[in-house]
Amino acid sequence: MVDTSSYKVGIVLSLEDKSKSGGKPLKVCSVNIGGDPICVVTNAPNVRQSSRLVVAPIGSTIINDEGEEMEIRKTAVGGVMSEGMFCDSRMLGWGSGSSGIAAQVPDSFEVGSAPPTSKPGAPPTASSESAIPAVEVKPLFEKKLTKEEKKKLAEERKAARKAAKEAKKAAES
Repeated sequence: MVDTSSYKVGIVLSLEDKSKSGGKPLKVCSVNIGGDPICVVTNAPNVRQSSRLVVAPIGSTIINDEGEEMEIRKTAVGGVMSEGMFCDSRMLGWGSGSSGIAAQVPDSFEVGSAPPTSKPGAPPTASSESAIPAVEVKPLFEKKLTKEEKKKLAEERKAARKAAKEAKKAAES
């Protein structure tokens, strides 16, 4: 497991599309990770302006697609110097999530702070399941009522309306 303590929560300040015909669609992002903004070049499709993402700045270590540890360095990507990398769920050890999709975090995480240790909004673990009350799941399609059942339901509704009307009259008197 890679040490994620150097990773930071960042917010995308500006975004410039550097797509070239036939190549991967690159985005040049100015990202605030606390202090001066850094430039991050990415091809992650979910990166937008004001997105709150997890960033691996220069000097931090990530796990690449082959499972090897790699140190982040200032590198030219598509002719633009990149000073970090957006992390996906796999790099953070969250387990679920797609490779190549930047890991987004809620606004409750401060810019420059450490990212969460588990995926925000992930289903609870087995230990906390007992605290969750059981929910009744209704079927997608209800059973059709017979004529007798419909008549009985209509009579019950009529009686309930009549009782409510009488209670209202009694309250007004």
